[in-house]
Amino acid sequence: MKLLPVSMLLGVVLGSWAAAAQPQLCHVDVFRSGTEGYHTFRIPAIEAAGDGTLVAFAEARKYNAADPGMANNDIDLVMKRSTDGGATWSPMQVIEDPGERWSAANPATVLDRSTGRLWLLYLRGKPGRNTESARPGTDDVQTLARWSADHGKTWSEPIDLTAVARDMNDPHWKVSVVGPGGGIQDGKGRLIFPVWKNAPMQVFVIYSEDHGQTWHRGAVVPAKEPGDENQLVELADGRLLMDFRQGRGPHRWLAESADHGRTWSTPRPGIVVTPVCCAIERYWSRAAGDPADVIVWTGPKGPGRMNLVARLSYDEGKSFPDERPIASGHAAYSDLTLLPGKVLGVLWERGVEQGYQFITFTRLEPGFIAPKPR
Repeated sequence: MKLLPVSMLLGVVLGSWAAAAQPQLCHVDVFRSGTEGYHTFRIPAIEAAGDGTLVAFAEARKYNAADPGMANNDIDLVMKRSTDGGATWSPMQVIEDPGERWSAANPATVLDRSTGRLWLLYLRGKPGRNTESARPGTDDVQTLARWSADHGKTWSEPIDLTAVARDMNDPHWKVSVVGPGGGIQDGKGRLIFPVWKNAPMQVFVIYSEDHGQTWHRGAVVPAKEPGDENQLVELADGRLLMDFRQGRGPHRWLAESADHGRTWSTPRPGIVVTPVCCAIERYWSRAAGDPADVIVWTGPKGPGRMNLVARLSYDEGKSFPDERPIASGHAAYSDLTLLPGKVLGVLWERGVEQGYQFITFTRLEPGFIAPKPR
C-alpha cells in the first residue's frame, strides 16, 4: 500500500489551521468501508507487538453501519498486521465471526512485556442484543479475551471473562464493555483494561496480576454523571489515570486510582470535546531517561467529530496545553500505540464528506510531537 501525503490523501492542505511549522504527515487507509464484503468498518484499536509488528483491529459491520445488536446487523472482529511501521498492511484476517446477526465487537488490546503475549479483549453479542437490550444475568453479551504468542499471526480460543467483568446477580447490570482500546501494563506488570457497564452507565477496570491466568474487577468510579468508552495511562508515581467519555455535557472526565484500579477518586473535568472515544498514551517518562514526563491524548478538536488533534500534557494529565493538528475533516474514534524510536501510531476513523469511510493509520514522528519540557 502506497503512502500518500496528506494534501493528496485528504484532498486538502492543512494550511494555517495545521500551523505551517508542523512537519507534513503521511496517512495510510487500513480499512475502507464498502470493501472486503463489509458495509462499514468502525471502532479502531492498535497495538505494537513484541517484535514491533503493528496489529490493527476493527469491527467489520456487514449489512449497515449500525452498532452491535441493532438494525439486524452482523459484525465480525477483524485485523491487519504491518511489519514496516505502518507503510503497508497484510490482507485482512477475521479473528471471530460468531454467526449470522451476531456481534464480535469493541476490541481493546495490551502487550504483556514479560511474556510477549498480545492480549485482545472484546464482546460477543447474540442477535438483537446490545448494551440496552441485553438481559441481566445472561450471556446475551459476553466479555471475552484471546491472546497471541506470535505477534498477532494466530490467536488462542476465547476465554470467557463475563462473570469477572459483570456482577451476574445484579438485576440491573446488563453488560460490561471493554474500551475500546486503551489496555495497559503497569510498572508492576499488571494487565489492566478499562471497562464500562450498563445499567447505570459507569466505568471501572478489570485486571490480572499473574499475566492473564486470573482476572479481577475493581470498583466503579464514583461519578454522579454517566460515563462510558474509557482509556487508561499510568502516571509517573504509579497511580492510574482514567479518561472517559461523558454521558452529557461539554467535557470528558478524569479519575485517578492509587491502588492499581481497585478504587477510584471522584472524577474531575477533562478535555472539552464532543462525546466520542479518545485515546491517551504515555509518551515520555523521566524514569525511563526521557527529559520530562509527557502524556499524549488524541481526539477531534471540533466542531463535533471534526479535525483530529493530539494534545500534550506535562503535568500528568492535569492540563493539556499543547496542540498538534493531525488532519482536518471528519474524524471520530482513535487509538494510540508507541513504536520504537519514540514514534506514536494513531489509528483513527476518517470521513471524506461524512460518515466513516476509512480507518486510517498515521505516524506521529518525534519531530511532529516535539514536546516542550517545562
